[in-house]
Amino acid sequence: MKENLLQENRRTFLKGGLVLGGLALLSPEKVISSTSHTQDGEFKILTGPYLQTNFGNSLSILWITSKNSASWVEYGETADKMDKKAYGRSELGLKPAGRLNCVKLENLKPGVSYFYKVVSREITDFQPYKLTYGESVSGATESFVNTNVAKEEISFVMINDIHDRPKSIPQLLDLDKGNKRDFVFFNGDVFDYQTDEKQIIDHMLQPCVDYFAKTTPFVYVRGNHETRGKFARDFAAYFDHVGYTAFTLGPVRFVILDTGEDKEDTHPVYAGIVDFDRYREEQAVWLEHEVNRKEFKNAPFRIVMMHIPPRYSGDAHGAVHCTQLFEPIMNRAKVDLVLSGHTHQYKVHAPASKLNNYPIIIGGGPRDGFRTLTKITASKKQVLVSMLDDSGKEVGAYTVTRK
Repeated sequence: MKENLLQENRRTFLKGGLVLGGLALLSPEKVISSTSHTQDGEFKILTGPYLQTNFGNSLSILWITSKNSASWVEYGETADKMDKKAYGRSELGLKPAGRLNCVKLENLKPGVSYFYKVVSREITDFQPYKLTYGESVSGATESFVNTNVAKEEISFVMINDIHDRPKSIPQLLDLDKGNKRDFVFFNGDVFDYQTDEKQIIDHMLQPCVDYFAKTTPFVYVRGNHETRGKFARDFAAYFDHVGYTAFTLGPVRFVILDTGEDKEDTHPVYAGIVDFDRYREEQAVWLEHEVNRKEFKNAPFRIVMMHIPPRYSGDAHGAVHCTQLFEPIMNRAKVDLVLSGHTHQYKVHAPASKLNNYPIIIGGGPRDGFRTLTKITASKKQVLVSMLDDSGKEVGAYTVTRK
C-alpha cells in the first residue's frame, strides 16, 4: 500500500501542470523553444566543452558548433605546450564533419594534469571533389586531471529527477562547493521529455559547462522521461555514453543499468515503436556476465546505479520488470549498494530479509524541499553515503563496511 501511495504521489506531480489540448503549461523556468539550432548566422561554439569518461585512462571532450565543421582537440601536459592533436572517431575511414563533436583522448597518464583547447573550422561548402572552409573558432584553454583508477579513495555526487529545472544543477552542487570530486553522476530524469537540441543545451549542458564540466567529467544514465518525446531518438548523440555500462574506479566496481520506461511497451502513448522489455532483458543477460567478471568479483565494493530502483518504486510495469530481472542477480552477486531515483521520495532502504540483501538509496524529486544531492565516498574499508536536501540538511545516511 505504501509503495502504491508513493508511486501515485509521483504521478500526481507529473500531471500537476495545467493541461490544454494535451500540452502541459509549465512554469516559466521550464518553457523551452520548440525549434533547434540551424545552420544560419554566425559560426560559433554553442556550448562546451564538457567532459565524460569511463575512467580507463581516456577522456571524451564534447562540444557543439552552430554549423558543420572539421574539429579537433589540441592538448598537452602544460598550457604552453599543447603539442598533441586528437580528432573524433573515424567511421569507415571518414572523420566527423558535423556539429556534434566528441573527441576521445586516449593513453593518458594516471593522475596527470592535462591542458586542452577545442578547435572547429567551419565547412562552408561540401562538393564531391571540393570542400571549402570558412572561419575557425576555438575555446579557451581548459584543464583536467586524469583520474588514477588505482587510487585508494574516490568520491562523487549524484543528482536525479530535476525535471527540466536547470537552476537546480548549480543550486544543488553549491551544497558541495569546495570539494573536489572524481565525477558528477546524473541518475536520470534531468528532463520531462525530449523536445529539441535547445532544451538539451539550455536545461543541462550549459549549466554543467558553466559550473564544472570543463574540468570534471560527468556520468549519465537515462531515466524513463528521457525516453519520451520526439527528440528521444536523437538524445544519445549529445553524449559520449548514456546507456548501461560498467567501469572500475579505485576500490569500486560501478555497474550502470538503463532501466528504460516504466509503462508497458504496448501503452498507446508509444504507438508501437518502443521495445524496453527486450532492452531490459538484454541488460539482464549482460549483468549475469558482468557479475562473474574478475573486475566485479575482486572489487572491494560493488555499486549499482540505476534510475528506477530494483524495489520500492510501486507497481508500474517497468518497476516490476526491473525487480524480476535484476534483483535476483544482484542478490546472488552480493552487490554492496544501489543508488536510484524515480520515486521523488528520498529514502534510505536498508537490506531486507528475502527481498533486497543490499541497501537502496533513493534520491528526491524536483520540487523545492524535496531535491537532493547525494554524496558518496569510498575507500577500501567502507563506503559512506550522505544525502542532503536542498537546504543542506542531511536527510539520509548509510555506511557500508567491507565484509
